[in-house]
Amino acid sequence: MGANAQDDSLPAEGQASLPNVAVDSVDLERYAGKWYEQARLPQRFQEKCVGDVTAEYALNPDGTIAVTNRCRAEDGSFDESDAVARRVDGSTSMLEVRFAPAWLGWLPMVWGDYWVIDLDPEYRWAMVGAPDADYLWILSREPRLDEDVVQRLLDRADAMGYPVEDVIRTRQTSGGDGQG
Repeated sequence: MGANAQDDSLPAEGQASLPNVAVDSVDLERYAGKWYEQARLPQRFQEKCVGDVTAEYALNPDGTIAVTNRCRAEDGSFDESDAVARRVDGSTSMLEVRFAPAWLGWLPMVWGDYWVIDLDPEYRWAMVGAPDADYLWILSREPRLDEDVVQRLLDRADAMGYPVEDVIRTRQTSGGDGQG
């Protein structure tokens, strides 16, 4: 890129904000696997997490997605939560996630929005949000994502209306598995 080249995926100064929409599609087989959290908006359900936050996704035979979230607590122990995700209206980039027991799955309030709002073409990083911009996660396949990439994603999230001034940067010390 030349010295005057701009990243067309971000708005130039003075341009209108970007729409908060999910990407067109996600290859869920490529998306499956382990992701390392790089940054997030604070969430009540992650209050105990002080670092080494990971999410692991696996495709289920019934078309849903098994979700396992894991994080290190202040006392050094690891907290793990299992969930299930389902596609919304056949979309592969707009999902709903339920951490509540299956027997409560009929209640709309137990499902949370999970929109993939930006995704690296090589699936090295992803940015996940929600229609009302109250959830935001920046994820990568490696424990540490280049700071320039994280900042570009935060700038994009800001342009999409997310309160990035509240973002918590995630400390990854060992690859998220408690080893090393």
